[in-house]
Formats: sequence, structure tokens, C-alpha cells
Amino acid sequence: MNMDLMTVDNLDFYYGSHRALKAVNMPVVKNAITSLIGPSGCGKTTLLRCFNRMHDLYPGNRYEGAITMRGVNILSKQEDLISLRSRLGMVFQKPTPFPMSVFDNIAYGPRLRKVKNKNILQERVEKALRQAALWDEVKDRLNDNAAGLSGGQQQRLVIARTLAVEPEVILFDESTSALDPISTQKIEELMVELKKDVTILAVTHNMQQAARVSDFTALMYLGELIEYGDTKTIFTRPKHKMTEEYVSGHFG
Repeated sequence: MNMDLMTVDNLDFYYGSHRALKAVNMPVVKNAITSLIGPSGCGKTTLLRCFNRMHDLYPGNRYEGAITMRGVNILSKQEDLISLRSRLGMVFQKPTPFPMSVFDNIAYGPRLRKVKNKNILQERVEKALRQAALWDEVKDRLNDNAAGLSGGQQQRLVIARTLAVEPEVILFDESTSALDPISTQKIEELMVELKKDVTILAVTHNMQQAARVSDFTALMYLGELIEYGDTKTIFTRPKHKMTEEYVSGHFG
């Protein structure tokens, strides 16, 4: 049985006077991977960044409509953004390790949340690195600067850093586009493994990736949601001609 963790209801988003999202409606199913696909500039990343209110960092942006999570509109003015962003972690396109040790990168979030006990911190760090399939590669390098890790390892470190604060949702924004094929495969396998514990929403340009890892797929075009459904249906029996053309590579 599908359980919706979040629902996007009639969401519009404006950069100043520019309406970048137009009446978007879709569910986000719990413990599943949902991919947002579509050509560049179609609103995928704009939609993704609504979920953890990244747009609030810039003046002049505004939301209309709702994103509901357990009956609460997380776009409301009353929402505690620090709490929201710990529940909805984000992994960006380019790995962004902090300029500190591997251990301190992962412990950063828990320390911000006042976890001071050394044993608890060590347990959190090890658990997060294991969840991110990185523990065996870095367990003897925990005090080394994270900048010394490879690109693929850095991206898994960032995922581990996100996991250390025990989020409910992870937002992946083109998180493998800067990586080589082997690192990409590791991240994809990791995403499939992680959905036991978290709900994943991923923006990807890579059709094959969406087909391989997602349970559900949404096609965006010019700020509108063209079609949403289970991934197999979207790729094999789409309802819209535009979807068919996009997933078969005959579009854009």
C-alpha cells in the first residue's frame, strides 16, 4: 500500500514577478524514490528547493499553494526552517565537504543539535558512514581532511552528513552528474538501499538513472507538471505525447 508522506497542492512559485511553477499537484510516496525529469530550465530544481524552503534564502521569492507533510503546510510562515531542513536534507550536484576532518563533517549536524556525548557522536558518525556505504573506505581516515577523498567518496560523505541528523526525506539535486560511471552506480545503489529508512526525491537529467532507481517519476516542462505516475508506466505507457517523446529521446 502506498503511503503519501507529502502532498504538493496547487503550488505556484514566483521569482519576483516571474511565475516559475504553475499549479503543481503531486504526492510524494513514503519510503520510495521519486524522480523529477524534464529539459533544463523546466522547474525541476525550483520544485525540489520548495520542499526545504531553500528559496527563502533570497528576497522576493514567494510560494502560493501548499506542500503538506502530516497535515501541516510546510510553506507556512510559522514553519521552523531549521527543524524543517534537518528533516528534509539536501544533496547538491557538486560534493561540498566542509574544510575539516571526515569525522567532524559527519558530527557537524548532531553537534549543532547539542549532541555533546562523545560516545553518542561516535555511534552517529559510524552509523551514518555505514548507511552511506563509506565506512569501510574511511574508518582509518576519520581524522584526515575530507578534501582528500575522491569525488565519489565526497558525495557519499555529504550523504552521510545528511543522514547523521536522521532526516525523513533526502532531496537529491543532480547528485551524480559530476561523477564518473562507477561512482554514479555506487550512489544509485545507495539510494535504493536508503529508501528503507528515508523518502527520496531526486532531480535527474539522466533518463536511464530515473528508469533504474525510481519508483515514481514526474515530468516537468516550463514550470508545469506534465505527467506523474509509477516509473514503469511513465517509461512504457505514458498518457501524454510529450512524455512519450521526452523519455524516448525525441524531444528537446
